Amino acid sequence: MTRFQLRRAMIAGVALLAVAGVSAPASAQFGFGGIVYDPTNYAQNVLTAARSLQQINNQIQSLQNEASSLINDAKNLASLPFSSLQQLQAQVRQTQQLLGEAQRIAYDVQQIEQAFSSRYRNIDLNASDQALVDGAQDRWETSVAGFEDALKVQAGVVGNIDGARTAMSNIVGASQSATGALQAAQAGNQLLALQSQQIADLTALLAAQGRAQALESARDAAAEAQGREQFRRFMTRSGN
Repeated sequence: MTRFQLRRAMIAGVALLAVAGVSAPASAQFGFGGIVYDPTNYAQNVLTAARSLQQINNQIQSLQNEASSLINDAKNLASLPFSSLQQLQAQVRQTQQLLGEAQRIAYDVQQIEQAFSSRYRNIDLNASDQALVDGAQDRWETSVAGFEDALKVQAGVVGNIDGARTAMSNIVGASQSATGALQAAQAGNQLLALQSQQIADLTALLAAQGRAQALESARDAAAEAQGREQFRRFMTRSGN
């Protein structure tokens, strides 16, 4: 066997021992062309490099996880790009304006007390016939104005339905495309705002209708009292 073949056989034996899990003696060193080769040291270096590579991979994975967490946090803190607040506030202001345009008797407690005291509750039955007729005419016009105001509010509420439909469609669309917790919460808040606006419209409508019915009922009561007085006068004149 030549010297070259002997070296190849020795290297193969060391490799076989390494694969089989058998460590070569610490003193087992081979020289090739002036270069000393230590199989044990080489194996340790390879193992150390593998462990270092695994640590680097773990650190890279940790950084990726932190980046994903930061991205999710950013999404959760992102504001909803759509807001229906101004539209809903405009609709509420429109309804308030209609209520503020109430004719003759406004939605004011003090004014209502004064009007009912002078026009409905304490009618001067000793007044002249013309004064009684004028009072009845005034109360009739107030009732008509009340019903007109109620119809205006009703028309305004009906007009707000289309705006509410548009707002609801936009809010639901924004909610479905929400990318984070904050956007989802803001979409929910806007749906609550829409519901509040619709409740405000319903409250205004009920108030206007109730006002008109109350004025009409008060007019009927006053007309009954005035009718008795006018009938008494008629009978008195007829007896004379």
